Amino acid sequence: MLGLKSLSSRALSSRARSLSTGGKNVVIVDGVRIPFALSQTIYQDVMAVDLAKMSLTGLMQKTGLDASLVDYVLYGTVIQESRTSNIAREAAMHAGYPIDVPAHTVTLACVSSNAAICQGAEKILAGQADVVVAGGCETFSDVPIRYSRPVRKRLLGAAKALKKGPAGALGLLKGLKLKDLAPEAPSISNFTTGEVMGHSSDRLAAKFGISRKDQDDYTLMSHTRAQQAHDDGLYAEELVPGVQGADLSENGIKAGSTPEKLAKLKPAFIKNETGTHTAANSSFLTDGAAATLVMSEEKALALGFKPKAYLRHWTFAAVDPFEELLLGPTYAVSKVLNDAKLDLKDVGVVEMHEAFAGQVLSNFAAMNSDKFAADFLPNRTQKLGEMDFAKVNTQGGSLSLGHPFGATGSRIVTTASNRLQRSGEQFALVAACADGGIGHSCLLERYPN
Repeated sequence: MLGLKSLSSRALSSRARSLSTGGKNVVIVDGVRIPFALSQTIYQDVMAVDLAKMSLTGLMQKTGLDASLVDYVLYGTVIQESRTSNIAREAAMHAGYPIDVPAHTVTLACVSSNAAICQGAEKILAGQADVVVAGGCETFSDVPIRYSRPVRKRLLGAAKALKKGPAGALGLLKGLKLKDLAPEAPSISNFTTGEVMGHSSDRLAAKFGISRKDQDDYTLMSHTRAQQAHDDGLYAEELVPGVQGADLSENGIKAGSTPEKLAKLKPAFIKNETGTHTAANSSFLTDGAAATLVMSEEKALALGFKPKAYLRHWTFAAVDPFEELLLGPTYAVSKVLNDAKLDLKDVGVVEMHEAFAGQVLSNFAAMNSDKFAADFLPNRTQKLGEMDFAKVNTQGGSLSLGHPFGATGSRIVTTASNRLQRSGEQFALVAACADGGIGHSCLLERYPN
């Protein structure tokens, strides 16, 4: 397998950039999302490009943004529909953005829209743009399903074969096996390792001693906080309408669950007594879309916008996908805090993507380990510190709100920015894992009132 199994568990690469260079400041002006929903529910008849259009239109309507002022659109998605392969361009035009506004699509698994936001910031720093719309979408209700390779080869040669009449048509079937006729849905397993993320996260949790009860307790906290945030109207400033006539509730939240109900669920990945990951403590298949308005500070103020946060530092880290597939956030957070010359305790707001409860808690355990820091984290001899759960995902997270792969990064950046404004805290830390052994983190600083 390409010799990759011989790689050590040390991070393979990690790069970050300070956004204070060049005398420019990049700001998060605002962000929106349509309500996230369980797949095969309210968006079951909607294409991904339509979800994207909803978020891009909603961003313009909420902010009053004149689309003619946009310099570039970057939009993320993971499971691509071939007819809209550059979904950023198609969605932007359908949302009413001028045809002379360039747009391209970003694909980086679960951190696709994080990458879109950071690429937008790079364009601003490079002097290539002042106003960027970044975001992402995903649908699991309308995934592209294709035929097997033997069938595809025959279909591609069908026109030529059919010219030969019935004999040619029969020739198309020659050599086909019954199993070849079965359709192929997109796989959620990693191409290189052949493993689904749930298996990797389950093994990671075992490595760091994260129990099933720990994971279920965290899951219940996520759902309870998400419901409370909705009840308190905290998400009203982020949500824009999706399907016409639908309300702004999010149907994946199960605040009425109990520890007893969660404890009864069977393991979903490692299906024996050692497995701790279940359907409940894993994020569910979700449809949704989100968008974020990113600008240079100078342009934002000139246009009369009041930004919510500065985007100060970011990093993308790569780790061994065989051993540490979902541990990238620990490496990324370490790098961002080093670059910012901050400690974990200096951060008042934390938004962490919840692919699995076990993944979140394993990363927190790694961050709180002197041995892990000394053995694996560059430029560190001591642990990052213990994570304060009072700062983490206080409005719920991906376990409860849902995880449309391409949209989650935009959601957590928007929520972190809004939390900064409400709390008065100075710094927010965003962190996320992604398939392929990629980790992301960025640091936001509250824009002064």
